[in-house]
Amino acid sequence: MPNTTTVIIGAGHCGLAMSHCLATRSIDHVVLERGEIANSWRTQRWESLRLLTPNWMTRLPGYVYRGSDPDGYLGAQLVAALLEEYADVSAAPILTGTTVTSVRAAGSGYVVGTDQGAWRAPTVVLACGAATMPSVPAVACRVPPGITSVTPAGYRSPSQLPPGGVLIVGASASGVQLADELHRSGRPVTLAVGEHVRMPRTYRGRDILWWLDAAGVLDERYDEVDDLVRARNLPSMQLVGSPGRTVDLNALSSAGVRLVGRLAGIESGVAQFSGSLPNVCTLADLKLGRLLDTIDTWAGARGERFAPTELPTAPLTLDLRSGEIATIVWATGYRPDLSWLDVPAFDRRRRVMHDGGVTAFAGLYLIGMPFLRRRKSSLIDGAATDATELTMHLAAHLDGLAGHQGRNAS
Repeated sequence: MPNTTTVIIGAGHCGLAMSHCLATRSIDHVVLERGEIANSWRTQRWESLRLLTPNWMTRLPGYVYRGSDPDGYLGAQLVAALLEEYADVSAAPILTGTTVTSVRAAGSGYVVGTDQGAWRAPTVVLACGAATMPSVPAVACRVPPGITSVTPAGYRSPSQLPPGGVLIVGASASGVQLADELHRSGRPVTLAVGEHVRMPRTYRGRDILWWLDAAGVLDERYDEVDDLVRARNLPSMQLVGSPGRTVDLNALSSAGVRLVGRLAGIESGVAQFSGSLPNVCTLADLKLGRLLDTIDTWAGARGERFAPTELPTAPLTLDLRSGEIATIVWATGYRPDLSWLDVPAFDRRRRVMHDGGVTAFAGLYLIGMPFLRRRKSSLIDGAATDATELTMHLAAHLDGLAGHQGRNAS
């Protein structure tokens, strides 16, 4: 059984960032990846997808964007190519095509089982990310036969879907982007809207993320917020990777997308929607106003404000047996797949318990989760800070182990 100091599980941007930080401290490690480098970017993204962050925010430890379009937005395949180049430049010790099957505690460290053999290490970093598997609600099993169900991970382009109307469940980043794309393809689209984070693409002549970055909003620490659980479970921002183009509920409704409330259930083939849509939209508008107030306070001047979300009368039911809906897109988020983690580090909802990525099990770390250590943790740009701070903790843990072993030896 080979030994190393740290096993990193996952070769996405977070795993590669950790690898770079460990290498700068000369900490021996290996990165295990079940597929290829940036596997999810290659296999689980639709063709037109763009990053929500402008290219100048594509920053990793030892890397900054140097292309000719800093204000553009990278597509999925370009992100994959960028991460592959980053891995090459960093000389990251990656083993691709290696699926982790178990991680269990052993002595003062861990044994990581894979389909290519096992590794022993005193430290392990879970860098497989929060978006490993689509999170589809149980109500999906009540969809009548004959309707195609798809998740954003399996969707590629409008041409793959059958002709007819589309019901999109979920109005966060993926939901609004796909509603926009499918409507422009000529399909009638109904968008089921729950809690969401309304966000303009630009504000006062700059990309909204420029303001959030400059004003320090994205750098807010996990130990500075009042309700961390809620902060970690907020929906993604309603943004599309297109310069200056805001696709919010007003834009979609004006274009002809039908808005309904959150999908509450399906009974006898009839979809039932919550009547709380006006309240949900009012809350999103209020939160946007507070965010813009924060930016204005930092900037020292008041900027524009956006019209409230305008809602036509929304139906509370939709007969899925009528033939009106041919496809349902479950844009209801993702969840991590840590079924192979044989360490009792989970809460009752099967989420790994951690304090800024540091678990209660010595030497076991987590990276790539929302608001891990900063509000920007879920962005590529957030990996550098998280990886740097976790590497410091990991190195201190190793120093403690070495000191303990030295004392025992004497």
